[in-house]
Order: sequence, then structure tokens, then C-alpha cells
Amino acid sequence: MSPTKKPVALTIAGSDPSGGAGIQADLKTFHQFGVYGEAAITLITVQNTCGVRRVEYLDPELVADQIRAVIEDIPPGAAKTGALGNAGIIEAVAALARDFPFPLVVDPVIVSKHGASLLETGALESLRTFLLPHVFLLTPNLEEASALTGAHVDDLAGMRQAAENLLRLGPRAVLVKGGHLRGEATDVLYHHGEWTEFTSPRIETRHTHGTGCTFSAAITASLASGYDLPESVRRGKRYITEAIRNNPGLGSGSGPLEHGVLF
Repeated sequence: MSPTKKPVALTIAGSDPSGGAGIQADLKTFHQFGVYGEAAITLITVQNTCGVRRVEYLDPELVADQIRAVIEDIPPGAAKTGALGNAGIIEAVAALARDFPFPLVVDPVIVSKHGASLLETGALESLRTFLLPHVFLLTPNLEEASALTGAHVDDLAGMRQAAENLLRLGPRAVLVKGGHLRGEATDVLYHHGEWTEFTSPRIETRHTHGTGCTFSAAITASLASGYDLPESVRRGKRYITEAIRNNPGLGSGSGPLEHGVLF
């Protein structure tokens, strides 16, 4: 990348009209990291901070056409996925990901912050089989790691075991996020046979809508800017911590983060 060329990142994810998660959160995060953001929409939700009322999936070929269009004109330095919704969309994205010349970060969104399903029954196997072999970094939380491995993950030892098991499915690296554990918020990265832990103080707040989207977007933006993976995760961890700490207190439910925070 030349010194004068602005870094570019692509998000392939669902839309959150309340602005706290999905492509809206991703694009805000890209912007805060000084990265030009592109977005291919996979699904439309009707939601606010109190819950998800409706989900509509886009046609898989329409999703694929969006991705092709942006890549052929403004190719990203890195990309991420969020909610993919169903097996058809997952397989369409996976078919393109085989030839991505840039790293792909996959946030394996299964349910929303409110517990609403954002992945159809049976699509998890498509995620394992078709998409994970083409992934640079997989970023599951404890619930997602449990679903993907079939083993309950509820402590640091389980997080490490899950990361090892998930790496066998094809990703080059796995970051298991421990935000739902008690005590400090510790995430575990397994990359090139090495373990790295990232820890931050736990912030007691109900305003945590979009944390997974925002964290993975921050990592993606850093990768697009040329940072290596451990440093990209460190930058993302600092950003998500401050975004939670400085949340604007909006909404009656699980409110959004402060994406404009300095870190």
C-alpha cells in the first residue's frame, strides 16, 4: 500500500436500523480507524435496543453480486463477516472467499444480543464446512464457540480447547472472546501455535449492543491498515473497552456503544 492510499475494509453483514450493530456499527468503526468502509448486506432486521422483531434474508446471489462489485472496483485490504443468516448466503460468500487475496475475519453471529436467532437451523454446518477453511481469523464468543465445537465453553481452559478444536476446521487463527465470564474480560488468541491473552477490566453496564460486530470490525480495520494480527487484536481490544466505557446511554434496552471514542 502506498503512503498516500487510504486503507479499505469490507463488511459482509446484516443491517441494524438502530445503528448499534451490523453494518452500521462496522462502518462507524472503520471510519474511526481511518479506514474507508464498504458494505455488502446479507439480511435486513427490524430491531431496536429492546429486541429483534423481524429478519429478512437477501437472495444469496444478490449478496455475492454486491461483494463482486466492490472488490472489482475498490478492493479491500481486509474483510469481515457478521450475520450471514442461512446456508445459501454462507455458501455464496464461501465460494468467493476461496479467492480472496486479503484476510477474512469471521464473526460467527448465531443469535442477537437479545437472543433472537440470526442463523437458520442447519446453517451452522455450512459455516463449518464451507466458510471456515477460508478464514484468516475466527472470533467466536463463548456461546458461539460452544455451538461450533459441540462442547460447553465456560472457563479459560475451555476457551483454549475450543480454539484448538476450531483451528482444525480451517481458520488460520482463532480468537475466543471471554466477555461473558466472571471477573476481567479475557480473550484468547491462538495463532501460529502461540497463545496470547488480552485482558481488560470488566465494565458493568447494560449498554453492550454490537460489541462483537465492533470488536471484529476494529480488528479488520487494523489488518487493512497493515498491522499484524496480535497488534490488530490489541488495538481492537483497547477500542472496544473504551467504546463500552463511554457508551452514550441511549435506548431502553441493551444500548449501543460510543463508536466515536478515542483509544
